[in-house]
Formats: sequence, structure tokens, C-alpha cells
Amino acid sequence: MQAISEAVAIERRQEVSEQRDVWEDLTLAQKFAASSLTQFGYELAFVRDCHGNSLAVLLCNNNIATISKAGEINTAPNIKLRN
Repeated sequence: MQAISEAVAIERRQEVSEQRDVWEDLTLAQKFAASSLTQFGYELAFVRDCHGNSLAVLLCNNNIATISKAGEINTAPNIKLRN
């Protein structure tokens, strides 16, 4: 039983560590914008970097929001996520 709870604790720490790693990929403008969205329940899912254009993707239930490299928030992006 103790081994299971220790394994769960390790998994949770890895999730937190992975989240910190994702936050480090954001520009300063994206960090400010993402911080404001987290107040509404959004969580940073991943950062997509395509030819130097960083796009942060945040999720809240079934809602998707993106933040451009410049920190512009789009709460109705035209993107689809894979399951």
C-alpha cells in the first residue's frame, strides 16, 4: 500500500515538473496572459513552436484558448486537438 502511494506521489511531482518545463517555454508576454487565464480555470497544455512563432495552448473543460508570442489571447481559436 505504501509503495502505491509513493508511486502516486512521484507521478504527481513529475506532472508538476513537466508543467514548470512548459511554462519555461513561454515568452514573458505569454506568461502574463496565461497567468490571467488561469484565474478562469484554464491550464497550460502545451506550447507549439513553428518557425519561431510560439503558440501556447490552454484548456479549460472543453474550451481552448491560445496565446500568441506577443501575448494576444484567442478564446475561440480555429484549431482541433487530437485525443
